[in-house]
Amino acid sequence: MRFALGHDDLHPTEEVEIRSLSVGDSPRIAGESLEHVETLVAASVPLPPIVVHRPSMRVIDGVHRLRAAMLAGRQTIAVRFFEGSAEDAFILAVESNITHGLPLSTADRRQAAERIIATHGRWSDRMIASVVGMSAKTVADIRRGAEAGAAGEFARVGRDGRVRSIDVSSGRRLAHEMITGDPSLSLRQVARAAGISAETVRDVKNRMLRGEDPVLRKRQAKLVGLSADDRPPEHTVARSEVKPPPATVVARLREDPALRLNENGRDLLRLLNIHLVRSEDWNRIIDSVPPHSTETIAELARYCAEKWTEIAFRIERKGAKSA
Repeated sequence: MRFALGHDDLHPTEEVEIRSLSVGDSPRIAGESLEHVETLVAASVPLPPIVVHRPSMRVIDGVHRLRAAMLAGRQTIAVRFFEGSAEDAFILAVESNITHGLPLSTADRRQAAERIIATHGRWSDRMIASVVGMSAKTVADIRRGAEAGAAGEFARVGRDGRVRSIDVSSGRRLAHEMITGDPSLSLRQVARAAGISAETVRDVKNRMLRGEDPVLRKRQAKLVGLSADDRPPEHTVARSEVKPPPATVVARLREDPALRLNENGRDLLRLLNIHLVRSEDWNRIIDSVPPHSTETIAELARYCAEKWTEIAFRIERKGAKSA
C-alpha cells in the first residue's frame, strides 16, 4: 500500500516515559479492546514501536500496545515521533490501523472518511479510499452526503500526488488551447498540464480535426442547463475559433495598462513570457538534461505544470464570479 503520509516522515525510535503520553482522538468509535490488549501482554515477541504526535504527545498508532506495556508494569515504551498537523496525525492513525493490528470496523472507516473529506476535501475519492480501506464509490457516496462537501472545489489531488480537474470540460478546453498553441506537444504533456487522461486529449485532438467542439455535447448541455435533446444537432455546432499563438497573445497583454502599470501585472507577464519557448528550443533544453538529474527535473517540470493548471482554474473561476 502506498501511504498518503509517508512513514519516512517518522523519526527514529526513542524510548519515552509512558506517563508523558496521552490517548484520544482515535478512529475507533468503540474505543480500545481489552481482549486485544491481553493478547498483546501474552505475546512472547517484541512489539513494534508506537507512533506519537510530538506536538501533543498523543498516541497516533499503538494505543493497545501502550495499554499492554502499562499492564506489564513498564515505565517506558519505544516511540517513533510524527511532527505533522493534528489533521495529518489522524490520517496516519487511520491508514496505520488499516494495514496492521486490530482492523477498523465499517463504521470506523465511514466516520474516518467523513472526517478526512472535511479536512482534506481536495483529495480524490480514490486517495481517501486508499487511506480508509473502502471503495472509491463508497467514498464518493459519503462525499455527496457531506455538508462540507465540494462547495468551491475545482480540482482534487489523486493518489499519485497530481492535481486533476473535477470538471473535465475545463481540462478539455485547456487541452484544446495547448494543442492549438503548440501542435508538437505530446498527448502525455497535454494530459499532465490539463489534468485529464491522455485518451481524453486524444479525443480532443480528434474532435478538433473534425471541426467539433472539444467539450462533449452532453457536458455542454449540462453546463448551460439544457438537456441533450434541446441542443442543436452535432453538425450545426460551429467550428472552434482558431486562436492566435501564445506569443501573439502575450504581446497583446504587454500593451494592457491594467497589467504593465502595476508590479503584480508585470510579474505575471514575465512568468508567461518564460514559457514562450519554441519547440526546437525545448528539444535543445531537454537534450541538455544530464542523465543523473532526469527524474528530479521531470518531477519539477510536472510540479510547475500542475501549479499553472491550478492557477488557470482559479483565474477561470474568478472570471466566472465577476461575469
